[in-house]
Amino acid sequence: MRIFFALAATAMLAGPAIAQDEVATFAFEPLPYAYDALEPYIDARTMELHYNRHHRGYFTKLMTALEGTELGNTSLTELLGEISAWPTTVRNNAGGHYNHSLYWQVMSPPVGGFPTGPLEEAIDAKFGSLDGLRVEFKTAGLSHFGSGWAWLCVADDGSLFVTTTSNQDNPLMDVVEKRGTPLLGVDLWEHAYYLKFQNERGRYIDSFWNVVNWPAVAALYDAAQAQ
Repeated sequence: MRIFFALAATAMLAGPAIAQDEVATFAFEPLPYAYDALEPYIDARTMELHYNRHHRGYFTKLMTALEGTELGNTSLTELLGEISAWPTTVRNNAGGHYNHSLYWQVMSPPVGGFPTGPLEEAIDAKFGSLDGLRVEFKTAGLSHFGSGWAWLCVADDGSLFVTTTSNQDNPLMDVVEKRGTPLLGVDLWEHAYYLKFQNERGRYIDSFWNVVNWPAVAALYDAAQAQ
C-alpha cells in the first residue's frame, strides 16, 4: 500500500470526540501552538529542536521503514498493538511518532486548570487526589533508568494506572509489561529537558504539570471508557 502523508492543517487539540486513532496518524502534524507558548515551563529552543529534529526524524524514518509494506486499513494504534510482528526500526520509529504526537497534544499554553468530571473522579479514586497522582507520576519518572516515557493510562477494567516504558515504547504495544490506553505521557529522554533543566529530571516533571491540557486528557479518558 502506498502511504500518503502531508502536513495536516488542523491543530491536534480537539474536542470531546478525541480517540486514540486521532492522537497520531500517518501524518506529521503541526504543533497546535508556537514554540514559545509553553514558556517559562518548557523553553522555546527545546520545543523547536524537539519537534523539528527529534519528532520529525522519527516520522521520516517510519515512512521509510513502511515503504512497500501492505498495511491496508491498519491505523497507527493498530500497528502498535501488533508491533512484535514488525522489525525493530518500525517499533522504534512508530513509537517515537505516536509518543511525541500525544505529548504535544496533552500540553497547552499555561492557563491553569485542573481535571474535572469523570476524569477527576477516576484520579481521586485511584490516587486520592491530583497531588497523589503527581507524586506517583514523579516517582515513576525519577525511578526509570535511562531514556523512556512516564504514562498515565486506562487499564482494560477502566481503572487508571501509572507506568513507564523504555526508549520509544508505549503501553499500546504488545511487547510491554503493562498494557493500557495512554492518556498522558511525559518524555524522559534528556533531549526533552536538558537545555533548561540539565540533569534535574524532577524539576522538569514538576514543570510539566503547569502545561497539561486537561480538556484533551479528559477527552481521551472519555473515549477510552466508551470503547
